[in-house]
Amino acid sequence: MNRLDRVTAILIQLQSKKIVKAQDIAERFNISLRTVYRDIRTLEEAGIPLVGETGVGYSIMDGYRLPPVMFTMDEAIAFLTAEKLVEKLTDVSTGESFKSAMYKIRSVLRTAEKDHLEIMDNHIEVLDNPYISKGKNTSGSLQVILKSISEKQVLAITYFANHSQETTSRNIEPVGIFYLGSNWHLIAFCQLRNDYRNFRTDRIAQIVTTPLPFKKEHPALKTYLEQITKEKELYNVVMLVERDIVKHFGEQKYYNGFISQRDVKGKIEMTFLTCSLEGFARWYMMFGDKAEIVTPVGLKETIKKIATAISKKH
Repeated sequence: MNRLDRVTAILIQLQSKKIVKAQDIAERFNISLRTVYRDIRTLEEAGIPLVGETGVGYSIMDGYRLPPVMFTMDEAIAFLTAEKLVEKLTDVSTGESFKSAMYKIRSVLRTAEKDHLEIMDNHIEVLDNPYISKGKNTSGSLQVILKSISEKQVLAITYFANHSQETTSRNIEPVGIFYLGSNWHLIAFCQLRNDYRNFRTDRIAQIVTTPLPFKKEHPALKTYLEQITKEKELYNVVMLVERDIVKHFGEQKYYNGFISQRDVKGKIEMTFLTCSLEGFARWYMMFGDKAEIVTPVGLKETIKKIATAISKKH
């Protein structure tokens, strides 16, 4: 990226947030802080009304707006790809909102670029995995949840808990949402349980925004998830699996902490992070004749104990 493009991109970044730290700019463009300061001076000399505070960051004075910026073709295609993902992986409300935003993006493209995007539209698809059962988010819950977080208003939900097979009504204070495996999850403070809970959004039968404000301050989602990870003792599991069995794992591999996989001498090496060696061992025994544990040794011992206990009963 040349300096002119970088300075323009920095200006857009400054307009995207209330305050932007110099370190964030440096990391984004892989440049030194000294270069960041020089680029900021360039913007100031060009008449951009910047406000900088030592130790805090930079901001643009209220009321200033950059004239409409043309998207590059690569950026437009990235938006098109995102549209396909949003359509498949989110709820109806979010999909419609993104589609509306795409019309605005297309409107600022030149004719040749619009034609190119029309062509590319027929060459990008996101398909469902037939081996993973996908929860459908058709209630529009994602937008309701995000609005609740923004306005700090309590949500009233009717929720089906799979582990107990019970449906309950409760008030919750949402913290954030994340996508794991093939489902959207909501972390929220449950007033019924007086603790934080993980809710699958496709199991929320009803969701209503109440006029009640949050009763307490909540951590950012990233902070909460990092804390949970630290509190749990996680085990790194590596195993070699025959290719023909991998397709049958489906969603179960995500429940057991799937991280990554790679080809190793005709087999698939799969890596997991799990908080329960016994739980992982019992899942492993479903296909153990077609797999081999590489690490840890403790998992191998756990599998042997379970197998021995089974053999004594038969």
